[in-house]
Amino acid sequence: MKRVIFLVSLLLLCCIPHVMGQGRFTTSQKRVSPTEIDVVFTGDIDFGWHVYSTNIGSGGPTPASFEIDSKDGIQPLGALKPGAGAVQMYDPVFGMNVSMFEGRCSFTQRLKITKKAYSMKAYLRYGICNQNSCLPPQTVEVAVSGNDGPDAPTASAEADAAAAEAKAAASPQSQPGDTLAAALAADSTQAEALSAAQPSDSAWYAPITEELKAYGEATNTSGRSLLYILLMGMLGGLIALATPCVWPIIPMTVSFFLHRSENRRKAISDAILYGVAIVIIYVGLGLIITSIFGTNALNDLSTNAVVNIFFFILLLIFAASFLGGFELTLPSSWSTKTDALANRTGGMISIFLMAATLAIVSFSCTGPIIGFLLVELSADGGSSLAPAVGMLGFAVALALPFTLFALFPAWLKKAPKSGSWMNVVKVTLGFVELAFALKFISVADLAYGWHLLDRETFLALWIAIFMLLAAYLFGWIKFAHDDDDRHVGVCRFLIGLCSLAFSIYMIPGLWGAPCKAVSAFAPPMTTQDFNLDPVKVEAKFNDYDAGMTYARQVGKPVLIDFTGYGCVNCRKMEMAVWHDAKVRDMLNDDFVLISLYVDDKTRLAEPIEVSVGGKKRTLRTVGDRWSYLQETKFGANTQPQYVALDNEGHALNRSVSFDENVANYVDFLNTSLQRYHKKQEGNK
Repeated sequence: MKRVIFLVSLLLLCCIPHVMGQGRFTTSQKRVSPTEIDVVFTGDIDFGWHVYSTNIGSGGPTPASFEIDSKDGIQPLGALKPGAGAVQMYDPVFGMNVSMFEGRCSFTQRLKITKKAYSMKAYLRYGICNQNSCLPPQTVEVAVSGNDGPDAPTASAEADAAAAEAKAAASPQSQPGDTLAAALAADSTQAEALSAAQPSDSAWYAPITEELKAYGEATNTSGRSLLYILLMGMLGGLIALATPCVWPIIPMTVSFFLHRSENRRKAISDAILYGVAIVIIYVGLGLIITSIFGTNALNDLSTNAVVNIFFFILLLIFAASFLGGFELTLPSSWSTKTDALANRTGGMISIFLMAATLAIVSFSCTGPIIGFLLVELSADGGSSLAPAVGMLGFAVALALPFTLFALFPAWLKKAPKSGSWMNVVKVTLGFVELAFALKFISVADLAYGWHLLDRETFLALWIAIFMLLAAYLFGWIKFAHDDDDRHVGVCRFLIGLCSLAFSIYMIPGLWGAPCKAVSAFAPPMTTQDFNLDPVKVEAKFNDYDAGMTYARQVGKPVLIDFTGYGCVNCRKMEMAVWHDAKVRDMLNDDFVLISLYVDDKTRLAEPIEVSVGGKKRTLRTVGDRWSYLQETKFGANTQPQYVALDNEGHALNRSVSFDENVANYVDFLNTSLQRYHKKQEGNK
């Protein structure tokens, strides 16, 4: 039993997560000629996070840029240049390729000196995100000064500097927020509010973090939780148990352990060790996958077109194998050698080798399931521990019957016998993997602009796949390894009925119905050629003071939406949750919706010096102001964040972050609305 405790402890140590930060930048200056200086920004980025490069088009996430507060006798020469190591990823939310850095990044800005004495105060502005959330645009300050410039600015030097500055201004680095800035400039009331250093009502800016805490912790289900991943892995393990490569092995293995020793306690101990060995093997596989791809790569696979094409081909192979086209097997010599070693050795090593033999022999059935599980976890962009945790769940479910049947041998007599039902499980999995393969080729199709798999085409293929699955389960079509029995069991019939109903459910999607159950898999609605449901929710205000003033005038509560042009999960919430009819109607009719973009680059009339946590900070843009508001009033700095307020600036509920559960969001809005009306009645 001590060996069991040791192995379990070792396994848990492998699964302890690391605590991570985001990024740290340093600056350096290099004189490259008597009149030129390079300012270099170098950043170390913790895994799971990425910094966006400069070459990002309008409407995308926040790109890196070089911004100037003041300058005298020195000018930027050209645009900010990113260093080596940027990777190109397709982002399906923004519908564009984005360039980003992982692990380490660098940016260089060349400066031209035009006077003897020169000085400049400037900063690097950059966007940083992980798969679940984005921070507000960050800044790195830099000051350049000296008295070793040219004796007098020549006409040619001044002309070169002016041309360089004009070129930098005209470079195609249009920033998110330009359209909003133009709209706000046309509205004198909002323009004045944006530039005001002091709010019109100080109560609107009073911190309410304690009020929010009193209502409960903020909800945030960004990404897939490790518990969800563990349960998903266990489901995969249970499915693997029902395949013809694993189920028949269970009684043989349990009988071997029970007859191996006359001491029943020893037999049970060996069976438990066998189960633990299975867990170690599969968790080790998950850790190897993580180490090969790297934690950052696993987080970003969902946006890489080439990788998604590979996943598409891989899942097609797995589907063909399960449908009976061929068998995926490891070399037979592997199982022969491990079995021979198990017979020659003894103790714990022998049991571990027996578990390895099981993994090899059952690969033709478990391989496609494991592959599908790892592909889904990797492409989902969840935690870097996802493969290991997923494999932990898979292995626990796979190993549990061996241990339970060893503890309770009488249960073996009640267990279902091997039969044709196991092939039905394999074929059903083949259809499912075929459907999910389309999810990955869809990403590549969007990346390269092939337009082969627009939303209608994708839904039509899924409808056909799940209708054919229903036909198979009803016994109307057969595959190579199916028997001739025309009898269809109740369980098989019910699953077939669910598959048929799912197909019918997707049919309205061909005409623009949201089909929320498949919204995470299907291409975006923008690829739909024919759409009868043009639903959208847009905030009436992008300014806090203007929105609060309007809410007070009309007597409505406020929903603050802290968002960003570069916030992926913000777009997901808008598509998956705000698109719902109940949510849409409440946001449009019952609340004053104020969307505050923390990466809005509209300049304030003057920079504002503030203090956050004892550190000085300069607010230069509208986005800086909303970011500061979010930190000081609401105690948060990630997006999306949704806060319900009365029109005096007090909390009505806990805040909500990324949560695609529509029912939860409706409950959040309803509760907030009820509390607002109760407050209003109490004030009368």
